[in-house]
Amino acid sequence: MSIPMKRIVLSLLLLVISQTALALDIQSWDTANGVKVLFVESHDLPMIDVRLAFKAGSSRDGEKFGISSLVNGLLVEGSGAHTAENIANQFESVGAELGHDSLRDMAWVSLRSLSETTLWESVVDLFAQVAAQPSFPQDAIDRDRQAMLISLSNRKKEIGDVAEDAFYQNLYEGHAYEVGKHGTASTLQALSRQDLVKFHADYYVGSNATLAVVGDLTLAQAKRYAEQLTRYLKPGQPATPIPPALMAEHGKTVNIEFKTTQSHIMQGLPVLSRNDPDYYALYLGNHILGGSGFSSRLMQEIRENRGLSYSVYSYFVPMETSGPFQMALQTSNNQVEQAAQLLQQMLVDFIADGPKASEIEHAKKNITGGFPLKIDSNKKIVEYLSLIGFYDLALDYLDRFNANILAVTAEDIKDAFKRRVKPDQIIRVIVGEPS
Repeated sequence: MSIPMKRIVLSLLLLVISQTALALDIQSWDTANGVKVLFVESHDLPMIDVRLAFKAGSSRDGEKFGISSLVNGLLVEGSGAHTAENIANQFESVGAELGHDSLRDMAWVSLRSLSETTLWESVVDLFAQVAAQPSFPQDAIDRDRQAMLISLSNRKKEIGDVAEDAFYQNLYEGHAYEVGKHGTASTLQALSRQDLVKFHADYYVGSNATLAVVGDLTLAQAKRYAEQLTRYLKPGQPATPIPPALMAEHGKTVNIEFKTTQSHIMQGLPVLSRNDPDYYALYLGNHILGGSGFSSRLMQEIRENRGLSYSVYSYFVPMETSGPFQMALQTSNNQVEQAAQLLQQMLVDFIADGPKASEIEHAKKNITGGFPLKIDSNKKIVEYLSLIGFYDLALDYLDRFNANILAVTAEDIKDAFKRRVKPDQIIRVIVGEPS
């Protein structure tokens, strides 16, 4: 076979792979105490990945900002008779990795272990205890609280953090997404051990949880271990749904002085939920506008043609409700007005004119061709399974992702952006030193 023919065959093969359903066999069921389980059997590696997620992120903080993050961090600081050191040593002794984090929607605990029965079973029960029965020792509470206060103070010294915090505070004023996991100094200092215990008891329960499992297990084994991994969780009640965030009637610009040579501009709107019917049209359209790196319109015009910014981008953050559409760039102080006007005008033009056919074709190839890399490991798959379960997405979400992207038309994109993205209601935050 000649070299040109080999290249043609290879190109066709890659195209078929990128457009073919991924056909992940996702099994789903509920445990006895109400935990939704999603499982993918994979024997390529002798590994098991687990993620236990709860609707217990900062959107559930109420007026006790920062409590979700403090609770999640304290899970590994003690459980029953186990101290933090004992917990860490037991996982490390068998090469298992214990992880945890808290975001706006979700708080989670994860486990990665070899599937060899003796090693795996030595940490299953301990993992279940860590998630469901934290002891909340007072010395650990004081230590973790102080660490969060220091982190909060440090955020005020980093221009990117200042811009992000101000953006969310202005975009989601009075909404559950306003503050985020870092909390505030006053609310963190006011939290009591009783507050932490109650938050955990309310939200770390079976009916508020999703368990994702990927790896070297049979379905029968996965069902048995799912019960063991969640055995100490009380059934409880699911968290109340988060209400949608409304767009401001009129846009505004918030200026924050910060001693720096580079100003940060961040702007956007509350737009997108995970189950949104416009998700694929908005996702593909934004890939063209500002989500594809150097090939995006924003990067080509603002950086390459005008030299106004080294980094410029846009993206949608789909969340339980009304996640943000966000545009951002960094520019020198004496170019702020010019850069801000151009950023806004490019959005207006994109909404009015829509994408070109060549841009859509290139974006579709880029997205579908790269999608297999997003699920090329068990660790990545378990994260996607957790999202699918947590946000009640269809079990064939991954299998149909490429097909849904390929089905989007120019009119779909133009229509979705016109209906959902309102330039005159944009909230803009500029952090920097006026020139």
